Amino acid sequence: MDPYLVQISVVGVYVFLYGQLYLVLSGLQSALLIKAHHQNMKSLETALASQSFLQLGLLTGLPMVMELGLEKGFRAALSDFILMQLQVASVFFTFSLGTKAHYYGRTILHGGAKYRPTGRKFVVFHASFTENYQLYSRSHFVKAFELIFLLIIYHLFRKSDGKFHVMVTYSTWFMAMTWLFAPFLFNPAGFAWHKIVDDWSDWNRWMMNQGGIGVQPEKSWESWWNAENAHLRYSVLSSRIIEVLLCLRFFVYQYGLVYHLKISHDNKNFLVYLLSWVVIISIVGLVKLVNCASRQLSSKHQLIFRFIKLLTFLAVVTSFILLSCLCKLSIMDLIVCCLAFIPTGWGLLLIVQVLRPKIEYYAIWEPIQVIAHAYDYGMGTLLFFPIAVLAWMPIISAIQTRVLFNRAFSRQLQIQPFIIGKTKRR
Repeated sequence: MDPYLVQISVVGVYVFLYGQLYLVLSGLQSALLIKAHHQNMKSLETALASQSFLQLGLLTGLPMVMELGLEKGFRAALSDFILMQLQVASVFFTFSLGTKAHYYGRTILHGGAKYRPTGRKFVVFHASFTENYQLYSRSHFVKAFELIFLLIIYHLFRKSDGKFHVMVTYSTWFMAMTWLFAPFLFNPAGFAWHKIVDDWSDWNRWMMNQGGIGVQPEKSWESWWNAENAHLRYSVLSSRIIEVLLCLRFFVYQYGLVYHLKISHDNKNFLVYLLSWVVIISIVGLVKLVNCASRQLSSKHQLIFRFIKLLTFLAVVTSFILLSCLCKLSIMDLIVCCLAFIPTGWGLLLIVQVLRPKIEYYAIWEPIQVIAHAYDYGMGTLLFFPIAVLAWMPIISAIQTRVLFNRAFSRQLQIQPFIIGKTKRR
């Protein structure tokens, strides 16, 4: 598929979701539903049903079915098409679209065109969780989490019925889940428990290793983070401005959510939005304070540092309790605050990375790097948890092996020793 069309398709998904979010948070959707009669909505639901069939992507497979039908016959073509779906070929195709869209968009915006492999060779060796995270974090995982945040907010504040909601969003859920878990689904022994334990140890080692000059990105998160954002150093001014403008979507997203908190009591004053920024700045200042304390204390005083972290945690919990009692902060408000402030913090990180050459040598850069490390560690942990749960069930690993090596099974080949490694002979 043409990368230009791929980029348009992915951008169209973002525009659609942010447009739906604007309708929901601004109240336009509820107003339109009140004015529209129930009978008049059936035509819209019918149109959405036909659109949902197109979103499923079945019609894009018709040319392939016709070509195979001419070569092998319609029955053989239909069986091959069904077999491809059972082999989750649509998952791999959707994931490869994300790869093409990411690097095509980055090349247009910042330059630096080079070969980017999007295919998959036949492999029998297991790729660690750290390797997959390095390869697909920025191209797939971050975008998938953003889509999931948007879908959750749309689900929480929508006014339409469940059928309408499912028809609008199910294809986006499929794309987000595919971007998150496809690398592990197509990874040999990706759900083997002993491999998961080794991956977790390797992941923590990679996250905690100190980076610097001469340290490869495969050995340290810090070196990988610097290499991942190196293209911003050589971008022209117009590309940096466009990058900053694209990041403003997170602040518009936060602006819409802040006024839906019950603690605001339906107050539409701009001061409410400014208070939300006071909270974000306070969190950044707290991180800077804890980071400075950890660097100044020696190894003998780590007990004191842990005590400071405990006091900080207790202070945060106490603040939430006071807000709950005095300002009637509900559990729903806490959920909405997390959904609002986490993407906002990510947007700030993207902007400061663009401005890095100007602020890198100031004291503010160290807490920014600590926050970026916390974001990556949290995102990796959230991604690792469901994989570990699935790996705990042996049947999942057996199904994955069957799907990946179905031809080898049909030929009665013994592939298990290639996957887990042969045991040593006594």
